[in-house]
Amino acid sequence: MMGVPVLCVAVLCLMCHSSHGLDLKPLLYASQRFQDHGLNPGELASRSRKVLTNPHNFSVDIHMPGVTPTSSDTYLCMSYPVPTSHDAYIVDFIPHASMSTVHHMLLFGCQTPASTRSYWDCGGAWGTCKGASSIMYAWARDAPPTKLPKDVGFKVGKKSKIYHFVLQIHYGDISAFKDHHRDTSGMSLRMTTKPQPFTAGIYLLMSVDTVIPPGKTVTNADIACDYASSPMYPFAFRTHTHRLGKVVSGYRVRDGKWSLIGRQSPQLPQAFYPATKDVVVESGDTLAARCVFTGEGRTSETRIGGTSDDEMCNFYIMYYMDSKHAASFMTCMDDGSPELFQHIPAEANVPIAISPGQMSSMMHMGHAHTDPQKEEVVDTSKAEQVLDQDFHFEQVAGWPQSRLDLGQVSGLALDSDSNLVIFHRGDHRWEMTSFNMEAQYLQRALGPIQQSAILVVDPATGRILKASGRDMFYLPHGITTDQDNNYWVTDVALHQVLKVSSDGGDAALLTLGEAFVPGSDSAHFCQPTDVAVDPASGNVFVSDGYCNSRILKFTSDGRYLTQWGAGSSDRRRRLPFQIPHSLAFLPDKEEVCVADRENGRIQCFLAGNGEFVKEIKREEFGGQVFAITYSPAGGGLIFAVNGGSLFPSGPVKGFVIDYSTKEILDTFSPDEEQNFQMPHDIVEAKDGSVFVGDADSQTVFKFTPEKLHRSVKKAGIEVQELEEVETFVQTRVKPDHNKSATVQQKQTDAHPPRAQLQTQSRPAAAAAAEQQQLKQKSPSSSSSSSSSPSRGQGLLPAVITTLLLVPLLLVVSIGLFICWRRNSRCEVKSEPSSVEGILGKIRGKAVGSLNLGNFFASHKGYSRQGFDQLSTEGSDQERNEDSSDSENEEYSAPPPQRSS
Repeated sequence: MMGVPVLCVAVLCLMCHSSHGLDLKPLLYASQRFQDHGLNPGELASRSRKVLTNPHNFSVDIHMPGVTPTSSDTYLCMSYPVPTSHDAYIVDFIPHASMSTVHHMLLFGCQTPASTRSYWDCGGAWGTCKGASSIMYAWARDAPPTKLPKDVGFKVGKKSKIYHFVLQIHYGDISAFKDHHRDTSGMSLRMTTKPQPFTAGIYLLMSVDTVIPPGKTVTNADIACDYASSPMYPFAFRTHTHRLGKVVSGYRVRDGKWSLIGRQSPQLPQAFYPATKDVVVESGDTLAARCVFTGEGRTSETRIGGTSDDEMCNFYIMYYMDSKHAASFMTCMDDGSPELFQHIPAEANVPIAISPGQMSSMMHMGHAHTDPQKEEVVDTSKAEQVLDQDFHFEQVAGWPQSRLDLGQVSGLALDSDSNLVIFHRGDHRWEMTSFNMEAQYLQRALGPIQQSAILVVDPATGRILKASGRDMFYLPHGITTDQDNNYWVTDVALHQVLKVSSDGGDAALLTLGEAFVPGSDSAHFCQPTDVAVDPASGNVFVSDGYCNSRILKFTSDGRYLTQWGAGSSDRRRRLPFQIPHSLAFLPDKEEVCVADRENGRIQCFLAGNGEFVKEIKREEFGGQVFAITYSPAGGGLIFAVNGGSLFPSGPVKGFVIDYSTKEILDTFSPDEEQNFQMPHDIVEAKDGSVFVGDADSQTVFKFTPEKLHRSVKKAGIEVQELEEVETFVQTRVKPDHNKSATVQQKQTDAHPPRAQLQTQSRPAAAAAAEQQQLKQKSPSSSSSSSSSPSRGQGLLPAVITTLLLVPLLLVVSIGLFICWRRNSRCEVKSEPSSVEGILGKIRGKAVGSLNLGNFFASHKGYSRQGFDQLSTEGSDQERNEDSSDSENEEYSAPPPQRSS
């Protein structure tokens, strides 16, 4: 049954009112709204605005005009006129809210809003719109942004009869408003007036009469309706319940066959996630959904309602249709027949267990892989199919929307309002002549940077919101913010750490270190690089730096506490820091992690006493790690960039790393036309976006997680969707038995002898390495003419190796024979004198080390998870290489000339 009035105001307040006509005078309408609550036009315009970028594309920011709800479960609405008299299309939604403040947000499209006030209580009789309304977007639980396919948009304006947007926000628990602050949560809409071939819409399946008995383990809410419209192509889905929901599943039913559209736990971020591919809904099909609830812990029955103590059962389908036959919004509230749901797939009855790793993946990558072996079964049936979607971080094209006039970008941070803070060097540059051998700054005559070195920009558009830091800095480096929204910055020319207010005052609140005086005691720094702040205690950690190799700890008022150097699980193999370049504080673990730049590793320490915890060192880093940032959701993710120098030893890119397993989950880099040159800092926003500041190109890049899928054809309609641009590195990869040989070859290619570097140009060396790799990869079935030279070249080394090994094996055999004759109980130990120990030294690590993962896996009842990386080997490996030229200085220079 479709179009039945909805009882749940939290979804849309669909109750139809009599039409009061259309108000197409947005200026007069907005003026009346300003007068209702005493807000001036400038204040409201800063929260709801149209940002022009070109004749076709523009953005609209819709935010609450500074509201303070006075009671829990308050529904507040505000409206904004569609900023064009012609047809327009919404092609992207970007939420700006936090679940600590907002329970959920809905965006409606309607002819006339229910009120002309600047905002109103829409949880009662007022509702959202006068007349019909359409849901366009929904958000809850810190969900990441939703990406629409190319050539698809939500149609608004003249022909659609949608003349106003209405933003509805449900404030559940108002404990976040104890300080009586004013909330400006909302969203940004990216729009275009260019006609889109396909029109997007929302199909909502929802239950309105479900009752959950107290204490009952399982209660199902079923919805089903027959579909009788033009072909519909689902591309995303969203689930929504309150605290009792365990799993929500949606299906297309055709000729008795159930095809999954989407299935998810409503306790995970309630975003629109990619729907199952190639499921087309046509006239005659049935759309069905099931919500699984539990009444455990409740002492009274729970019904569908609008408060956080009530429940809801919603399954949203975001679809597109051919624009000629499109419908923008459809609903289904029929319970469906019990006979139909007797055949629902078993997976619909299996709640999705939420592990920390899955929560982390959902928060940052957009979709979690669910392991059916870990699901909690509350019914007699078992799940037969679990979706597995891959995501990859893609550069956001066209960001920022307007040019940012930046110098060398040295640092990035987020302020308390989730805005992006950029620290840059203006017209100053770090060059080879900037410092002498004693690290004294030689360009003081230039004076301080006259431009605003600190810029606060809108993370959605890149528009500058605030600017400060004039005539304060000489060579900025790192920046972070504390719990009071102050900036903690480092300046390598001043050799100082400064605490600066974010209110725009160009003066330091606190200064550590002596200006222009390098040193190594507790009162001096030598080119300090970064700062991390413990939000609980306010303690400050400083990485120091290009000259020193230490981490220092201070109180929030600048009193020195302690310091420490690099760590290792084996003290005998401890390798000192080589430019501790970037810091990240892990609040959920009370740890501080450092990007040890020239050692190409990440080390983590206990924040309390500096005790070494772990090290992450990957071959993919290429010997350098420039910057890191941390996201505490779930088990934790570390985002890193490996940076660039004159002679990079590996591809320059960003990494997404699982803190617990140390595995690389994803890598990312800009489009081929730009590329990273010297990515210097990285920060992750609350919506899952990642920003990278590049010092050499004087640019800030933005990346968002996108689903990997290729162009598809559906019912004769070709839709160009996001293309896979890079292979996604999955966490469950089968071990490569040839990895050790590959690593040896890559180390040889990446670190040629220094004498060879003096006589051979870098491009030539790279070409030689590439040729060597091509020879290794050539198939055995290649023609004799091409393979003969390589065979000939490989023959001599093979003969020499054989001749060297024969005497060695002979000596060992004689020793074993003598030992056996003297004592039949003789043991062969894995020591340097043994064959394994000798070969282990040749390879740089012991062959006979104990892998606890294999040990526990061989015993019944133990799982391999968490043990695969655990070994008795030390995590550090000694280096005999000389220090690189970049140990004591950082500069930008033209690349080496290419040989003809």
